[in-house]
Amino acid sequence: MPLADPRPILAAARSARHGVGAFNATLLEHAEALVSGAEAARAPLVLQISENAVRYHGGLRPLALAARALAEAATVPVALHLDHAEDVALVREAVDLGFTSVMYDGSRLPDDENRAVTRQVVAHCHAHDVAVEAELGEVGGKDGVHAPGVRTDPAEARRFCEETGVDALAVAVGTSHAMASRDAVVDLDLVAAIAELVPVPLVLHGSSGVDDETLRAVVARGMTKVNIATHLNKVFTGVVRDRLAADPKLLDARKYVAPARDAMAKEVERLITLLGPGTPEVRS
Repeated sequence: MPLADPRPILAAARSARHGVGAFNATLLEHAEALVSGAEAARAPLVLQISENAVRYHGGLRPLALAARALAEAATVPVALHLDHAEDVALVREAVDLGFTSVMYDGSRLPDDENRAVTRQVVAHCHAHDVAVEAELGEVGGKDGVHAPGVRTDPAEARRFCEETGVDALAVAVGTSHAMASRDAVVDLDLVAAIAELVPVPLVLHGSSGVDDETLRAVVARGMTKVNIATHLNKVFTGVVRDRLAADPKLLDARKYVAPARDAMAKEVERLITLLGPGTPEVRS
């Protein structure tokens, strides 16, 4: 099916208080696992490629075209999303390649400049019917918002959305990027307060650090898009390590990458089901 526009998917999930899984692919096998897991869960997926992954591959086009082919062959709606793009030129390239969603990350800029550039990105993307996610301040692991004690102000978040026209907003409520342990302390009351004031779906970055019970709670309080990368990488890499340790003479990468891909797909299915399967209007 055609690439999915995430806006109706997120709107329906927000209304129903379900979460939508948004997972990152760095390798082709990651993308395959994400789509396979979403199909097993019979629910929509936001398939994400980050600017870091683009740097790893030396460009966006190869992985993007492969991910797009997988998404278009999927039996469930799949949105193709550019994650944490700080380069406006990269955003424009993603739009040209058919991405249906981008995250422009201007959080390192002074506030006024962040808002001004975000408005420009929104104008360009909306002219091409592409959704835009933004971030108010920095999200964890980058010494900004999400550092201990730093949180998003609900009223400021509402103003940011009104002034920029973004379609989704990543907010700081206690998570941090690249957490290998699932012990983040999320401010659930703050999630509810932001959800009450902000007119667009909220996005939780750094969700790898959030345990199952808290993931359910944060979605129930109003979080909609849930980004997970490190946790799934941990699942994938753990299987690779086990296979190589069990057979030191193993040379064929397919013998350890394939089971890692399968394990990642099963965890994707579990997480999507945990977050909520979506509403009938957006399911296949």
